[in-house]
Formats: sequence, structure tokens, C-alpha cells
Amino acid sequence: MLVLVLMFRLTAFANRSQRCLRAVTAVALLFSVAGCTFNSSKGQPETPQPTSSDLWESPEPPATPKLPTPTLSGLKNVPSLPPSTANRKLLEESWDIYRQQFIQVDGRVIDYQDSDRSTSEGQAYAMLRAVLIDDPTTFALSLDWAEKNLHRLSDTGTDIDQLWAWKWGQYKPGKWGPIDKNFATDADIDAITALILASRRWNQPEYLNLARRKLRDLWYFSTIEVPGGKRYLLPGPVEAFSPTPTTIHLNPSYFAPYAFRLFAQVDKDRDWMSLVKSSYEALEQSSKVSAAGLPSDWIALDTQTGKFGPIPAQKNLQSVYSFDAYRVWWRVAWDAAWFKSPEAQKYLSTATKHLEKQWRQQKRLPARIDLQGKPTVDYEATSQYAMLIPAFRLTSPDIAEQLLKEKILPQYHQGIWDDQSAYYTQNLAWIGLLPPDVVSPQLLQPQSK
Repeated sequence: MLVLVLMFRLTAFANRSQRCLRAVTAVALLFSVAGCTFNSSKGQPETPQPTSSDLWESPEPPATPKLPTPTLSGLKNVPSLPPSTANRKLLEESWDIYRQQFIQVDGRVIDYQDSDRSTSEGQAYAMLRAVLIDDPTTFALSLDWAEKNLHRLSDTGTDIDQLWAWKWGQYKPGKWGPIDKNFATDADIDAITALILASRRWNQPEYLNLARRKLRDLWYFSTIEVPGGKRYLLPGPVEAFSPTPTTIHLNPSYFAPYAFRLFAQVDKDRDWMSLVKSSYEALEQSSKVSAAGLPSDWIALDTQTGKFGPIPAQKNLQSVYSFDAYRVWWRVAWDAAWFKSPEAQKYLSTATKHLEKQWRQQKRLPARIDLQGKPTVDYEATSQYAMLIPAFRLTSPDIAEQLLKEKILPQYHQGIWDDQSAYYTQNLAWIGLLPPDVVSPQLLQPQSK
């Protein structure tokens, strides 16, 4: 019966999207193999064990915890949110469609807009959304694929650390594996947050054990202490984001104070609360670099003077308000909603002023704004509007409602926002619309051993 249900759901969706034909094929393959071993969908590579090399060497890794085996048994057709959740039907439907269109049956999340690659960010978003909507099967599959394919390995095939290589895809014809073996800190933060919540929601201590292993390496490889003793979260490896002995490059949208508070609950050996403090200080000071008081995608910090400034113009890292910086609103708003953080409320009340004024005057927001506060593009971004909703719910509820009705809901069609291949928008739109209070307060409190 489960097979028939899955086939029915996937076949129905295939009428709306050609990509779902791959999912139908995948399900057929899945159940044709003895023991229900997982296979990739048609047109996608089988996921081999990766090989990689790196300079990092993890200090004395503890024993690997045994994780729950991911299977399709007990799969919910539509994982559920609490009945009182605003926009519940839309959120449940869009997650169901996302699972079908963007996640292979083996748990790999596909970015169709970039050569069908996969990223640590995509795997972490899937895990985070799965635990929030009570979908343990998709959670386990997404985690399993990442753990099997994104580990950073030495030349001898041993784990360098517990962080994930950020980019996986076709590195030469017919060959798939890690393309860039550096890690992206935000993905590891989201994955660890999801693991902690999952361990509590589904009573799976193995998830907590893995989270603690990852926290050890996240602290060791992704934070840096500067002169004066202050510690900052880096976006990735030190050598990649410390261009000079006195300069570090930061990504404000990686700062996740709510996550650091959760980390402090489960990892007493490291001072995660110091990152809460430095994150808010960095957000406040770096936003002053913008004439509009907005966060930037990337910002430079002089570790000797403590002053923030724009990153010199280059192709990949730019000090502008754009698609990376949108996530600041979500991350800070969650800290305000979940932990009643006064720092969060203060920052949101100040940093959203320019956008609030522009919205009230023009009823539209440009997708990109430079440090002088000037729009540099004419188009808008659904992902920006979605990320602003949790912030404006706290500072200007009337604008939050307007953004929902005028900019978000009109862009939603048959389970998809904007473009059928827009993986990034699907995640940010869903997270932005999800009311933070769907997370039970009990899941946010320290748990007894």
C-alpha cells in the first residue's frame, strides 16, 4: 500500500513538473532492489563514497555514534504542523512538493540551477525543515546522504573532521563527488541545530552524540580568537578568510545566536555564549558601514583596531546588502522569538528602518542595495520578502502581513515559489513563513540526561 501511495503522489505531481518523472523512476528502482537499498533517480549519478584530501587534522576524534537507519517505513504522506499554524496547508503542501522535486530517494538535495550540484547548505536546510515539520524519514535520509558523501577525508581515507565539504557534483564527465572540500560554517550550524532538535523531538540520543562531535570541530576550525580575547565565527577555514595577519572576513548571515544558545546547552566544554555576544556586536557595528544601516553579504574586520569596513572589490565576496544578507533577518528573529533576546529585538528595530521606510513609500524593495543605500538592480526578490516577514512580525506586524499578501502568496503556484528550479528561494520562503512558535518551548530548554 505504501508503494502505491508513493507512486500515486509522485505520478500526480509529474503532470505538473517534468523533474518529478525522475522521482517516479527512483521509487520504482527503490523497490525493485532486494533489501530496499537506495538508488539515485534517473538522470542523476549514483552517489559513490567520496575521496578527498585537506590540510586539517582533527584532534583526537571520539568514537562515531551509531545513527538510526534511514528507511521509508512509516513515511508520512504529508508531515504535519500544529493545527493552529498560520498558512499550515501551504507550508505542508510546499514541503511535500519540495521533497518530491528537490530531494532524491537517497536523501541528496539537488540544486538544479547550478549543474545539478548538491551542497552542505541544501542538506542542512532539508534536515532543519524536516525536524520542524515532524518528518523523521526525510531527516534521516538527508543526514545519511551527507554523512556518506560530504565528509572531508585525508589522503588515507580517514575523517579530517566532522564538518561537511560544501560542494558536491560532477567534477569530470561521469564522475561525481566533492568539488570544493572546504566547509561552509552556516551549513554545519544549521545541521547541528537540526540534530539537537531532532534528538529531543524524536528521542534519538544518537543525533545528540553526533551533534556534540560536530560542535567540537565547529569550534576548533570555524572560530577564531582575536587580540583582546574576543572570539568570532568564521565562514569557513581560517586560511580562506584571513587574508592578512590583522584582517578577517565575516559573513553576518552566518551568525545564528539562537543556535549558539542551543549549543551552549549541550556542549559545556566550549564558550558558545561568547559567540552570541560577538555576533550581535559584529552585526551592530558592521551595519554602520552601510549608510542605510543594513547588514552586508560580507564584511571585513581589522582585528587590531576592531573596526569594520567593506571588503575590497572582488568577484565572490562583496560588501552589499543582497541574497546572503537576507538571512540575517530570519536568524535574529528566531533568537528574539525563541529566547526573548533583547539584543535581537534592538537590532531588528534599528536595522530594518531603511527597508520599512522604503516599503511604506514605494511598496517594493530592490533585491540589492549598496553601501551608500542606493539600489543597484531594478528587480525584487521573493527570498528577501520572505526573510523579512519574521523580522517585521516583531517590529512592524502590518508590514509583515502586507509582504505576505502582496509579495509572497502571489508568487506561490502548485507548491513552488517563483521558479521550478529555484532551490534557494524554496527554502528561504518556507522558513520565513513558518511561525517560530511551531517549535515547542520544551525543545528549546536544556534536557535532563
